[in-house]
Amino acid sequence: MFADRARIYVRSGKGGDGHISFRREKYVPNGGPDGGDGGNGGSVILQVDDGLNTLTDYRHVRKYHAEDGENGGKRNCRGKNGADIILKVPEGTVIKEAESGKIITDMSGENRRFVLLTGGRGGNGNQHYATSTMQVPKYAQPGQPAKELELQMELKVIADVGLVGFPNVGKSTFLTKVSNARPKIANYHFTTLNPHLGVVDLEDAKGFVIADIPGLIEGASEGVGLGFEFLRHIERTKVIIHIVDAASTEGRDPIQDIYAINKELETYNPEIAKRPQVIAANKTDMIFGDEDPVQKLKDEFEPKGIRVYPISAISGKGIRELLYYVREMLDKTDDKPVVFEQEFFPEYMLGGADDPFTVTYDEEANEYVVEGPRIEKMLGYTNLESEKGFTFFQNFLKLNGILEQLEELGIQEGDTVRMYGLSFNYYK
Repeated sequence: MFADRARIYVRSGKGGDGHISFRREKYVPNGGPDGGDGGNGGSVILQVDDGLNTLTDYRHVRKYHAEDGENGGKRNCRGKNGADIILKVPEGTVIKEAESGKIITDMSGENRRFVLLTGGRGGNGNQHYATSTMQVPKYAQPGQPAKELELQMELKVIADVGLVGFPNVGKSTFLTKVSNARPKIANYHFTTLNPHLGVVDLEDAKGFVIADIPGLIEGASEGVGLGFEFLRHIERTKVIIHIVDAASTEGRDPIQDIYAINKELETYNPEIAKRPQVIAANKTDMIFGDEDPVQKLKDEFEPKGIRVYPISAISGKGIRELLYYVREMLDKTDDKPVVFEQEFFPEYMLGGADDPFTVTYDEEANEYVVEGPRIEKMLGYTNLESEKGFTFFQNFLKLNGILEQLEELGIQEGDTVRMYGLSFNYYK
């Protein structure tokens, strides 16, 4: 069975604890502290592997954790860093936080490698805490704890064009015909019940990728039949080709079929239903009698801006014209790949009620003060010098309600906010 979904548990490595020890050598009976630092825990990293096209591996093994950092030792020996764990996924895999369903990252386009969870930082040994007044520090810093997540992984195939239609209307035959027509075309098949990708190469025009989505039926968006299992694979497509049985060989009305499929697409995701569409009226070689079903399709849909192309997937008639028209449609769309935006930021959204924070006003210093263990941890692993790090910092303040509390206290633009020795000017 083609695996395009998986639910797994991941955990980064815990930072090693700092060590408490004192230098003890001959002729140095009362040496100073020499406790080493703990090693950093390993990180959980996602990486695209072009050799993969399913999530099968994650159906069998569901728990993954990076290595913990080693504790520090005496004689200033630093603990060994824990090894990272790299999870390889096929391109197009969307990673979500399982409980909320919010997107963490989309492994598509230029996003080939993503650090999902950073390992805990190793704690300082007691050598760091010696002062002129405290020469025998009996304290070392514990390593930062590990971070953990439940993930929902979903593979959404990357294709420019999606083929939709009821079962047995000729989608697979169409894709096979397209593949046979061009020697450079690659056609990747999983099984007859799985999405198929066909790479189309056109003369004097840019090629494109077609995804053949397994046959939809009415009620698919509500979980009826197998169609629901594959609707996610059409989310990245920019143009939709409706293939219908114009000859009604199975007794169905092609016009009603198109309306039924569009209804399923709109129910699943209204944005998909708004994308440019073209109708491929297939099986024209099997039309007999005086009535012209293709003209009926044109009369119904072309006034609505949806072109109808009569084709025969068996003989290949009309396919060339259809493919070049699809290329024209793609040229009018944004050529940026469809990539899903990040909604969940593990680095600063992991934490709970045991990590409270306070927002107060220091009248003497005329500053607003934000404190709490979660704030301290966030500042500890965020590089505020980088644009990405500062964006994380701003989102953290917003998502955790800190900006809202500052405004309730009456903060104005230009006022100073202090967080653990760092001062910022407030601007909306």
